[in-house]
This record gives sequence, structure tokens and C-alpha cells, in this order.
Amino acid sequence: MLDVRRLRLLRDLARLGTIAAVAEAHTYTPSAVSQQLAALQREAGVALLERAGRRVTLTPTGEALVRHAEVVLAALEAADATLAAARGGLSGTVRIGAYPSAVRTVLAPALVALARDHPALDLMVTELDPVAVPNALRDRRLDVALDHDYDVVPVETDPALDSTPLLEETVFLALPTEMECDLRGDPMHSVRDAEWIVGSQGTLCHSVALHACELAGFRPRVRHHADDFTAMLALVAAGQGVGLVPQLAVGQPPAGVRLVPLDIRRRTRIAYRKGAGDHPAVAACIAALRHTGRDHGEEQDRYAGL
Repeated sequence: MLDVRRLRLLRDLARLGTIAAVAEAHTYTPSAVSQQLAALQREAGVALLERAGRRVTLTPTGEALVRHAEVVLAALEAADATLAAARGGLSGTVRIGAYPSAVRTVLAPALVALARDHPALDLMVTELDPVAVPNALRDRRLDVALDHDYDVVPVETDPALDSTPLLEETVFLALPTEMECDLRGDPMHSVRDAEWIVGSQGTLCHSVALHACELAGFRPRVRHHADDFTAMLALVAAGQGVGLVPQLAVGQPPAGVRLVPLDIRRRTRIAYRKGAGDHPAVAACIAALRHTGRDHGEEQDRYAGL
């Protein structure tokens, strides 16, 4: 019988690429990871790993075993969910992750409802960029997370995760009020010569801004980097450039900012490990988030005329 803990290490090697990265993720030494993978290979009785220069890669059989490992780990999550439901009552720690604008607008009221309806739950929140969500869920640093992508930069489905759609938002072009913008055509094209304020390199917001500009036929002249949308709007109000801001992050824009709706949508999902959706604590979080998500979805009409 194959050892589940070793299967998880093999899966993480396929995901992270190096034994050193797997060791760091699990707080093991690289030597300990290598020994566990060697033991798994002996259990399997067939080569799962091979050397490629100084790196270790998976053989075709190893890759096939990783696909089976995803199924096994999802089944164990489902089994844990069944046992939790049988025990009755909602208690214990639930680790929730969300991107900054969702913490303020969607997650905060959901936390109030969860604390009221399920006082025995110990809710812990971590703010993080969506690019970090899959690893945090896989590594069990999070149980539930608000994840998002954009229709112009869709994110590939992670085989270890399930998700429930929550809401879609309009993305706005934020520009100084004195800047001209031709609304008869593509607003993005009308600011092709402007200086831009974008997220830090490596963030999803950075990728979206660059891709949206490329779709409009130009490369942006980036002047400032700001990951906080409040800071971005303040820079726009100061005449420092233009940027893209999704609806949840708009709030009360400062004077001197004009918001022009674009044909770009940000799509938020509630993500969790595959098989964990029926866990009572996870299901309670999903229900509370969907309730607050509906409230924000109804506000779309209020922004349509901006």
C-alpha cells in the first residue's frame, strides 16, 4: 500500500519543480524529502523519478501516479468532511484567505454573520494576492479563500481545488478628471499615450493591466507601481497617471478621479480543496460569503452610469 504522505510529496514535486522547494513547503530538509521519495519509489516497484542534469523530474509513470494522488487526496478530504458532519456542531479553526478589496467589502460582513451563527468557529483571516491562493490551499495554510481572475486573463483550473462562483465586477479605467477620454470608441485606446499606474510585477493586477493595454494595441508607459487601489486612486487624483480599478476597490473615489467602465470583468470565486466542500465549516463559510456576495452583486447597477 502506498503511503499517502509520500504521495503528497510526489504531487508537490510535480507542482513546485524542485526537492528544495518541496522541503521548504513542508519544513523538511531536502535530504528527508529525497529519502521519502526514494521509499515511495521502492513501494511502487517502478521508476517514478529520473535525473535531468542536477534536477529530479518525474517519469511518465510518476506523472500518472500524481494524477491518482490528486484523486486520493480529494477522497481523504471528502472522508474528513463526512466525519466532521457526523460529529455535529461547528467548531474549530477555519483559515480564510482573501485579496485586499474583498476583505473590506465581502469578507468582513461574512465574518460577522459567521461569528453570530457559529460562535464556536475560530476564524483566522490572511490577506494575500490571488496568485498565492492555490499553494496556500494545497499546503493547508488556508481552508477557504476568495480567489479571482479576469476575463481577459483567465486562470487555469487547479486539479487539487474546487470553487464556487461568487460575483463578477466591472473594471474601470481611472483617469484624472481633466484628461480627455473618447467614450465613442475604446476608452483604453484614448489613453494610449498616458502614463500608467500598475501593480507590482508578479501580481495578477500587473498582468491584467499590461494585457488590457496590449489588447488595445499599445504597451503602457508605466510610471508608478501600487498594489493598493486606494493608493492608485490617490495617484490618479494627483495627475500621476491612469490605472485599472475593479468595482469592489472603488469605494468613494477621491475628487479629481473619473471612472470609465470597461468591457473587462473581474470574476471572484470561493475556492477550497477538492473534496472539502461538504465539510460543515467550509459549507458555512461558503453560505455566508455567497450571501454577502449577492449584496455586492446587486450594487452593479449603481456603478453602471459612472
